[in-house]
Amino acid sequence: MLKSFRTERGLTLADVSQRTGLTASTLSKIENGKMELTIDKLVRISLALEINIADVFGTPTSQYASEENSRRRSITRAGDGKQVSSASGTFRYQAYDLLNKGITPIVADVTAKSLEEFGEFHRHNGEEYVYVLEGELALYTDTYTPAYLKAGDSIYFDSDMGHAYIAVGDVPCRILVTFSSSDAEVVNLMEGHTRPVHMTGQARRVPA
Repeated sequence: MLKSFRTERGLTLADVSQRTGLTASTLSKIENGKMELTIDKLVRISLALEINIADVFGTPTSQYASEENSRRRSITRAGDGKQVSSASGTFRYQAYDLLNKGITPIVADVTAKSLEEFGEFHRHNGEEYVYVLEGELALYTDTYTPAYLKAGDSIYFDSDMGHAYIAVGDVPCRILVTFSSSDAEVVNLMEGHTRPVHMTGQARRVPA
């Protein structure tokens, strides 16, 4: 199926390799059923081929919106979830087994103490909600001055605004994040790019 989508678009294995970061030999093994296709690889390939994941399995995307198939559920036990670690923290993606979700929930332990540690601002389509479970969070954006949030505080914002999560103080910072984005964009976030940004410095309170 993946090979069919690739050839229909006139793409070579080298083309898809450049778009996904996967080697041509790996892609060839996947297409010939000689290597396990993980969800991470599947979403990256789907993004490169500009197809919906549901199409790979022969399931029309519209099926998810029908009344008959709108009763999905997923339980994530404490400490479970798809864990992605980077210099900025540890992110546990909840309900990871469900594709084409309306929202993506994450429980994150933020460890970055500065924008330099966090890396490049996150920026993606959709809207985002952050609730501080423990500690204190400084939410930096490319539009506003930092917002300092303590346990019990929350913030809702447009995700296409560049944003970064910075832990304040010595107490561990844990947050609940939910955002609306495509599966392909979720994978981009999971890759945890850590390219430096122009602004640096520790997260400190700014006098009013």
